[in-house]
Amino acid sequence: MQTLGTAAPPADALQHDDLDRIIVQQSGRPGELLTILEQAQERNPNKYLPLETLQYIAERTGIPLAQIYSVVTFYALFNLEPQGKNTVCVCRGTACHTRGSRALLEGLMFQLGLKESEEEHADKIAATTPDGKYTVRTVACFGQCALAPVVELNHSIYGHMNEATLRREMRSLEKEQAKR
Repeated sequence: MQTLGTAAPPADALQHDDLDRIIVQQSGRPGELLTILEQAQERNPNKYLPLETLQYIAERTGIPLAQIYSVVTFYALFNLEPQGKNTVCVCRGTACHTRGSRALLEGLMFQLGLKESEEEHADKIAATTPDGKYTVRTVACFGQCALAPVVELNHSIYGHMNEATLRREMRSLEKEQAKR
C-alpha cells in the first residue's frame, strides 16, 4: 500500500528492475541472449520487444544493439510490433502449402477483416486486428509436416486443420474469452 507523500516508481523503473533480474539470472548461461529476449517479450503486456527494451538489454549485457537486433529479426518468435491478445500462426511450409494453408490463411484474414499490406508478401504476414484481439502471422515451417496443414493458436499446435475446424476453434476461443 502506498503511503502519502511517496510516489510509485515509474513503470520504466519497474520494467528495468525486472529486466535486470532476468539478465542476472541468465548471465553466463548458454543461449543467454535468446532467453533474456524471450522472457522480456513474455513480460511485455503486448508481447513484443520495443526498441527501448532492446537498447536497455544491450546496455546492461554489453552485447551490441546491432547483434541483438539481428537475433530478434532472425527468429520468427520475436516481435518488434505490439501483438494481439491472441495469436494465430499459419504454417506456409511446402507440405502445409500443398495441403491448403494458403486458403486457411486467406479465410482467416477475411474472417478477421484483415488485409495484406503492400509491403508484406503472402509467405510472411504479421497483421493485428484494430481491436487488438488477434494477430495473424505466418511461419516458414513448424516442422510438423506429417500434420499438415498446421496452425498454431495461442501456442497450441493444431494439425490436419481445415477451414471449418479453424472457424470452430476461433469461436471456441471467443466464448472462452467472453467468460473472463
